[in-house]
Amino acid sequence: MSYMFNSCFKLQEINLSNFKTDNVTNMEYMFYGCESLDVLNISTFNTKNVINMRHMFYGCGLLNELNISTFNTNNVTNMEYLFWM
Repeated sequence: MSYMFNSCFKLQEINLSNFKTDNVTNMEYMFYGCESLDVLNISTFNTKNVINMRHMFYGCGLLNELNISTFNTNNVTNMEYLFWM
């Protein structure tokens, strides 16, 4: 899932509730540069196997609502610049 929505500058809201992420290991740069993104609910993501979240929300300066309450980061080894503006 790395770079999946990278540089979607005009993306304001997206429904990802049906995404199956059980086997995902890399989410780096996933929402990088989504500078218009306002609401993001990814509470349904299963992140137990993710090892890389580097730059995942980098540049999401207008993000007002982000639900990551269910994230399991036990295996993540890289969170470099995760929320960098």
